[in-house]
Amino acid sequence: MRIYELGDGTPEVSVVGSIHGDEPCGARAIERFVAEDPDVERPVKLIVANEEALAADARYLDEDLNRAFPGDPNAESHERRLAHDLGREVRGTTAFSLHSTQSYAEPFAIVDAVDAISRSILPRLPVDVAVETNHFAEGRLIEHAHTIEVEAGLQKSAEAADNAYWLIRAFLTATNVLPAPAVASDGGHESGGPDEESESQTEDDRLKLGIPEEGSLDVFRLLERLPKPPADQYEVHATNFEPVAAGETFARADAEQFVADRDFYPILLSAYGYADIFGYAGEKVGTLP
Repeated sequence: MRIYELGDGTPEVSVVGSIHGDEPCGARAIERFVAEDPDVERPVKLIVANEEALAADARYLDEDLNRAFPGDPNAESHERRLAHDLGREVRGTTAFSLHSTQSYAEPFAIVDAVDAISRSILPRLPVDVAVETNHFAEGRLIEHAHTIEVEAGLQKSAEAADNAYWLIRAFLTATNVLPAPAVASDGGHESGGPDEESESQTEDDRLKLGIPEEGSLDVFRLLERLPKPPADQYEVHATNFEPVAAGETFARADAEQFVADRDFYPILLSAYGYADIFGYAGEKVGTLP
C-alpha cells in the first residue's frame, strides 16, 4: 500500500485506487495528480491500495480485497490483512474509491445508499448514473461510512485512466480540497485569452462544476444477481442501464438463452466480467439533484 498525504493536518478526505490489481486506472490517476504537486485547501490522503496485485497484473493474490473488509491483521490472506490496514487509513474520512469494469465504458458511481454526503457530492461528479448497492455491499470498502465508488471506464483502457484523473479532481473540488475555478460575472470562466478560456471550459465540462442541472443524475438500485452457469461461450444482448422487458432475451450461455421474467434494468452486465453471474438486475429509483 502506497500512501501520499497532501496539505497540513489530519486528512478528512481520502482517495483510493487499484483495490484490484487488474484495474490500474486508479493508481495511474493518483500518480498523475500527485506529480502535479497541486495546492490543496484541505489535507487529503491518496492511497494506491493493492500494490502487490498491481505488480502481478492480477485482480488479487489470495482473495478479492473488495470482499474482504473489515479485514483481519492476523489473517493468512494478503488481502484480508490489507483490508484491515486500508480500513484504518480511510477511517474518519470521506473516501473515494476508483475502479474499472468490463461492462460499461462511461463512468458511473456506486454508493451503499444515497445519504446526505453522497447527495452533496454525486451531482458534482462527471457521471450521469449512480447505483445503490442495496444489500450487495457485504465485504466491500463501500460499507465504510461516507464512501463513494466510481467505475471509471473499461478495464485497462487509457480512457479509464484519464476519466479517473478527472473524477479525482471533481471529487476533491466537491469536498473543498481543491478550489473551484473562478467564475466571471457573465457566468463564464475568468481567463486571459481565447486559449485559456477554451481550456477552462474543457475543465469545467470534465469537473461538472456549478449548479447541477435538475434530474441530471439517474439513480438505480440493485435488486438481484443474474446467475451465469458454466459454459464455453457467453453473450450479453442487453445494454447496461437501458430497460429490459419481461420476455426479452438478455444473455446466452452456449445454446441456453436467458429470458427476463420481469422488467428490469441491467447493471454491470457483461459476458466475462464475473465468474458466476452475468451481472445484476436493478430498478430505477429516481434522479438527483
